[in-house]
Amino acid sequence: MTLQVGVLGYRFMGQAHANALARLPMFFEDAPDVERDVLIGRDEAALADAADQLGFTRTSTDWAEEIDEVDVFYNLGPNHVHAEPSIAALESGTPVFCEKPLAPTLDVAEEMAQAARDADVPAGSAFNYRFVPALRYAKGLIEDGKLGEIHHIRGRYLQDWLVDPDAPWSWRNDAELAGSGALGDLGSHTIDLARFLVGEQAGKIERISGQLQTFVDERPVEGSDETRPVTVDDAYSAQAEFESGAMGTFEASRFANGHKNDHTIEIQGSKGSLRFSLERLNELELLREDSRGYETILVTDETDPYIEHWWPPGHVIGWEHTFVHENYEFLSAVADGGEFHPNFEDGLAAQRVLDAIERSDATGEWVSVG
Repeated sequence: MTLQVGVLGYRFMGQAHANALARLPMFFEDAPDVERDVLIGRDEAALADAADQLGFTRTSTDWAEEIDEVDVFYNLGPNHVHAEPSIAALESGTPVFCEKPLAPTLDVAEEMAQAARDADVPAGSAFNYRFVPALRYAKGLIEDGKLGEIHHIRGRYLQDWLVDPDAPWSWRNDAELAGSGALGDLGSHTIDLARFLVGEQAGKIERISGQLQTFVDERPVEGSDETRPVTVDDAYSAQAEFESGAMGTFEASRFANGHKNDHTIEIQGSKGSLRFSLERLNELELLREDSRGYETILVTDETDPYIEHWWPPGHVIGWEHTFVHENYEFLSAVADGGEFHPNFEDGLAAQRVLDAIERSDATGEWVSVG
């Protein structure tokens, strides 16, 4: 059986997933057969060009007409477009893969998670960093007890694409469209990775203290003399307490000059520590018990997660490969009727933490995570 895939959205994430869908049959022999069937958007001319570039058979400007016509629906649109098409597809029994954060607000995320429970088909949340081989390797070390009892989880996601106050306004700067700024766009990744890596050892985040900051209050509208207000955060920081007593420290910024896409995770335990940076995604730094310092492990051996599908040892992979791994796992779950994680429940769990950070910033106090 060939899975007919419909994709809403054809820009950044649409390109990343279309590339992954094209690579699957080349490198994953047991991947389900997939056809890039329909590309969905609003601009017919732009859609036609994108479909030709990305290898889709046809285009559509109405997602509602397509959710019953495809076997899998990918919702890669802006945050405010996540809920209605995804819920409608799930109500039709169509598996859904949705970009992160799951929704602009916690209430909407809860509605989406409930729709996924009722539908009982795979509903994936797009936290692609779970599929970095070095981070999968790190999770194995943690599960094997190599770090011992977890004491600290530190995560930061730093970018600098908005440092220039004349950088143009986009939907990502609008609370109605995005929900939040760096918090949801970047922080959701960090919170999900913390849950993925140490959730079984440290438990849930029970309470949190957070701060949000906006550095530029308005931005120019590209191609006009207008400006529009920035109604989301440019940066956030948070302190968290896990069920086990472990401490979490999280931050993200779009104003971290000199950092392009620096997602760093550090975990310290009673026996050892590890650290990872997305800007060096083939490497994992590990401090073993009784060692005097960190060693750098190049995670490119064929026994490392997913690497057997790619190149000989030492031939590094890139950011785009995480999407291939993610799509392989999700589409295999669709074809086999299996489970996929991260799912909408995982997206909802991250959203609860994001909401708690916003509540803490509003009150200036520690708050419980619902």
